[in-house]
Amino acid sequence: MSEEKVLDNLGHVKAMLAKHKLVEDLVHRQDMPRHDLVEGVVHKQHLAGLRSLLERIPLVEIAGIIEALAPEDRLLVWYEVREERGESILEILSDEVRQDLIGDSHYRNEKTTVSAFELRNGRLSQISVHTPYDLKSLKPIWVDLVAPTPEIRVWVGRFFDVQLPNPSNLTDLEASARFYVEDNSEIHLHSDFLLDTKEGSRNVAVALILHRDILFTVRTEELPVFRLQRLRARTQPGYVTDGKDVLLDLYAADAEYSADALEDVYAALEDVSKHVLGTEVTDTEAAKILADIAREEDLNGRIRRNVHDTRRAVSFLTRGKFLNADQLEDARQILRDIESLDGHTSFLFGKINFLMDATVGFININQNKIIKIFSVASVAMLPPTLIASIYGMNFKSLPELDWEYGYPFSLVLMFVSVVVPFWFFRKKGWLR
Repeated sequence: MSEEKVLDNLGHVKAMLAKHKLVEDLVHRQDMPRHDLVEGVVHKQHLAGLRSLLERIPLVEIAGIIEALAPEDRLLVWYEVREERGESILEILSDEVRQDLIGDSHYRNEKTTVSAFELRNGRLSQISVHTPYDLKSLKPIWVDLVAPTPEIRVWVGRFFDVQLPNPSNLTDLEASARFYVEDNSEIHLHSDFLLDTKEGSRNVAVALILHRDILFTVRTEELPVFRLQRLRARTQPGYVTDGKDVLLDLYAADAEYSADALEDVYAALEDVSKHVLGTEVTDTEAAKILADIAREEDLNGRIRRNVHDTRRAVSFLTRGKFLNADQLEDARQILRDIESLDGHTSFLFGKINFLMDATVGFININQNKIIKIFSVASVAMLPPTLIASIYGMNFKSLPELDWEYGYPFSLVLMFVSVVVPFWFFRKKGWLR
């Protein structure tokens, strides 16, 4: 395709994105009945045109368009690419853009998928499995099941003579029951993998089973770590050689994903620090800051739990002597990486506590300012109150009762009794 055609399609995509943002912003600011429904309809209508345009553009050109766009626009375009084409586009993208898309996007796709991976010319080859007959001609090193039904778990398990657990029940297991070896030498590991999205973060339980040098993974939804692992193994020759390599690389990718999430926590806390330490903070701003800090604290805690779980799994593999010499060295490197992440999470917990204390301190200062106003007002009214009470005694011996200017004099005296103390205290520097 000519360069002019490529630039023309890129211009069309940018124009559609600009129009989409403009219309969405206008609709969002309108006050109308059933606002959410109207906004959803407008959103779908504009993105339908973008989706239709992308269907007509070759994969290589879509990859070039995605790389040419701003990060937030990349994600919007990426969501409109049909999932079947998305995997092929990821292989074309540069490593940096590919990892950003996988990390920032998340298809909460709970539809059932079964994929088998064979080694062909040193690379993983992915084959979709729909029936038991699809497995008969395969010699996989990895079988990946996403949200499998009981029937699928039964016929896959029967074919490979392995017991596949229900992924929805993995969170019910105690920590001591997550790593074990069956009598038939099956190695079972039930680990948590981090999922960090713009909507929030959570840990997703995954069952990993090694049986006859085949790795079986069972989970409820797609995860960035697994997509990244598949892409690397498909594009880099010799990246994996058997199921144990795939297992170790999944844990290594999980540690890398956790490190990327920690960098995001650092960046978010840096913005909070500039706000807290650079200006005075109002109560409204303090409430938002506390919410941001709490969100980052939750993510930091999940990262710490995730790397702790990964450490236990890799340690189990090394202690059980399941790995060869090269794999054992890879496992030790993963443990070293996790050890460095531990120090970062501990530092971030300290930084979070400091920012939390500083923000709460600003809230206390703002409250003290309010209390100070009432305190000053009450003290300022004491002398006038004393004068008014004396004038209210109504004794005939008081000359002010028969003096024409007696009450105006009392008002002037009250005013002077308020002003003089404030002037004196401010001059001494006691009132700021």
